[in-house]
Amino acid sequence: MRVVVVGLCTAMVLVVRVADAQMSLPAGKPPDGATLFKQQCAVCHTTSLAEPVRQGPPLFKIVGRPAGKIEGFRYSEGLAKADFAWDEVRLDAWLTNPQAVIPGVVMAYRQAKPETRAAIITYLKEQN
Repeated sequence: MRVVVVGLCTAMVLVVRVADAQMSLPAGKPPDGATLFKQQCAVCHTTSLAEPVRQGPPLFKIVGRPAGKIEGFRYSEGLAKADFAWDEVRLDAWLTNPQAVIPGVVMAYRQAKPETRAAIITYLKEQN
């Protein structure tokens, strides 16, 4: 009787392993830009001028907007003196390393993953 039980258990394990091999798991869908913004940016930034200002300036209509020029927000000296408008390339560089774009800025966030930066930038463009 003991041999039958062991044989039955082995057969069950094989059936489970064969079923696992045939069943493919769904591919993980990467988070969208809105989710990433909420998780990584919304602590300091809003995407609405109607919401109270947080540690960072509102990012509503950031693409095409002159850097450091939102009325009522106190920018670091470097950002206040910036002479460029935000575009995808500048935002990508900024999210990669803000201090490399404008030395001495306060923003500490850095995002190493290009796909995460791209999703956040796409979301910000949608807010324009």
